[in-house]
Amino acid sequence: MTLSAIWGASFALIKVAVDAGVPPLWVACWRCVFGATALWAILVLRREPAPRDLATWGHSAVAAALLNAVPFVLFSYGETRVGSVLAGVMNATTPLFTLVFAAATVPEERHPGPRRLVGLALGFAGVLTVLGVWHGFGSKGTTGGLACLAATCCYGAGFAYLRLHLSARPHSATGLSAVQITCGGAELALVAPLAAGVPHWPGAGPATALLVLGSVGTGFAYILNLNLVRTAGATVAAAVTYVTPLWSTALGVVLFAEPVGWNTLLGGFTVVAAVALTRASTRPGSTSQGTSAGQSGDRMGNQADGSRGVVDFVSEQEADQHGRLTEIPVTKAEH
Repeated sequence: MTLSAIWGASFALIKVAVDAGVPPLWVACWRCVFGATALWAILVLRREPAPRDLATWGHSAVAAALLNAVPFVLFSYGETRVGSVLAGVMNATTPLFTLVFAAATVPEERHPGPRRLVGLALGFAGVLTVLGVWHGFGSKGTTGGLACLAATCCYGAGFAYLRLHLSARPHSATGLSAVQITCGGAELALVAPLAAGVPHWPGAGPATALLVLGSVGTGFAYILNLNLVRTAGATVAAAVTYVTPLWSTALGVVLFAEPVGWNTLLGGFTVVAAVALTRASTRPGSTSQGTSAGQSGDRMGNQADGSRGVVDFVSEQEADQHGRLTEIPVTKAEH
């Protein structure tokens, strides 16, 4: 419950920052900076080595662009035009986009099966309902909703990329996550001053929101997610995905008095049901198990093998995209 509340609150924290005039590029940049700082601190406290090979850093830079830099900016921009409620609902479509990219890029996912295809169609019907497409696509709200949808599309591509290029590397998940978020922060630090100007002090409240968004939502939440998978298993941890939109909706209504239309409720429910339907269609050879006692550090019990689906990989162990740090399964346990 704590983990879903943190992830659901991320959209409210973004809203506080952008409403205070912090440009979306700087919201995303500070989020990565504070998140990376928290993760490097964890690495130091645990005395874990960080990845040093250029290949890992190179792939992490690509993953950071897809999972952090670009979607963080898109969500922040989207929330300048729509409320945190709609942004939170749109975030729930991440597994659906992952299914699309997995089918296109991962050999064992080329044939997702009829149930997942039905879930995919149902999910995007829910998206169209949330967007209220019958009003047309020219409104400010629709533009913001599409920006949030584009962010989850990036998440889908990013998780497929992780599965292909980083899932089997012999590094701790904390180390890989720290490198990834650091790369995302560096990418944004290069672009933000040129495109958004010099950052300014937004006030104590928005600054605190950014600090919490990065250090807690992108740092501490990772530790909670790791502990949850270890103690309760990956399947239980995956249920957090379904509860997160409830938190984002509740906080949006209570903190910002955001209106919640019937189409947002109906569309959000449809999206969550669609994600559950795609998860129910697990390949016969796939597994979802907790951490074995013999594994050390940040290693999970979920092993990446040829039969394990990318959608299951993401749904069980995804990091928020809006800052969730992915625990990457490996093929060899570290002792």
